[in-house]
Amino acid sequence: MLTALVERPTPRAFPPWLDTLAAPMPDIATGWPLLATPVPAGFPAPANDGVARRLSLDTHLIHNPESTFFLRVQGDDLREQGIHHGDLLVVDRTAAASTGSLTVAVINDAFALRYVGRDAQGRRVLQSACPEVPDQLLSGKPDCQIWGVVRWAVHRLWPGRLSS
Repeated sequence: MLTALVERPTPRAFPPWLDTLAAPMPDIATGWPLLATPVPAGFPAPANDGVARRLSLDTHLIHNPESTFFLRVQGDDLREQGIHHGDLLVVDRTAAASTGSLTVAVINDAFALRYVGRDAQGRRVLQSACPEVPDQLLSGKPDCQIWGVVRWAVHRLWPGRLSS
């Protein structure tokens, strides 16, 4: 007779594929140095490399860890809005989408980046950055719904950015 010892898995707050989100948040004291003086985008100001505090990118970018996901952008339809192919998006599934929000939508069982807008009758619609794609009425039906709201877009600026 063959006997197997089976251990019961410990209950977890996340599905197994989300183990990285279950990790504790880092200590804010060990974050990245945040300089005390902002860098002007226009006329130069005297440099001051004093550190005001330390900044944890996790706590700065993620407000709801259990409902935040990262996605990569495919394509350049949002280039005029500053979002490029290969950019990393921080998406919050619990954030409320308002008019003008960039969202990750599920349209006919596929992900798509869409803005929340209004049509001529004032109804909420999902709008593509590509003018050839028709607006989708947000009716609450499963074939067109908001999956999450994009909170941040992260992209590299130095040469070689397309290989991100």
